[in-house]
Amino acid sequence: MRRFPILRVMALAGVALLAACGPPKKSVFPPAVTLTEVSAKPGGTWHVTLRLRNNSYGGMSFDRIQGTLQVGQLGGVLLDANISQDIPSFAADVTRIDILPTPEMSKALAELAAKGSGGALPYTIEGQVTGTPEKEDKPRTFPVHGRSWLSPVPGIPDTYRSP
Repeated sequence: MRRFPILRVMALAGVALLAACGPPKKSVFPPAVTLTEVSAKPGGTWHVTLRLRNNSYGGMSFDRIQGTLQVGQLGGVLLDANISQDIPSFAADVTRIDILPTPEMSKALAELAAKGSGGALPYTIEGQVTGTPEKEDKPRTFPVHGRSWLSPVPGIPDTYRSP
């Protein structure tokens, strides 16, 4: 009579050991996107540098960023770019995108430049990033929300950075 419970326990222990033999699954978390630098170029375009941070326990291959960049309380501008970057776990890299801002956004940066290095202008990035975590076959789409401030860079005209 006692053999039956012992066999049952041994069978369950064997199944548990076999289940533990598979590769460990690494946790995947949404990346963070922040604005690092804006350079206003002749002709009105902005050369935008975005910082993409992988917050996951495994590396990730990022493919695309889509969203909007809002400066101050003004309307947003579309961010849409293929980025094709492999970023290791808990690391970051930058990507550069050229955008055409609204006239109001260009005016806001010009007013900020007139204030000097003491001035600041808030920005917001809302959208999504598409990436494939390591050891996965299908890409995932992650929401991103970034916000901070832009300030003029002393000595470099038409260049603004975020802390």
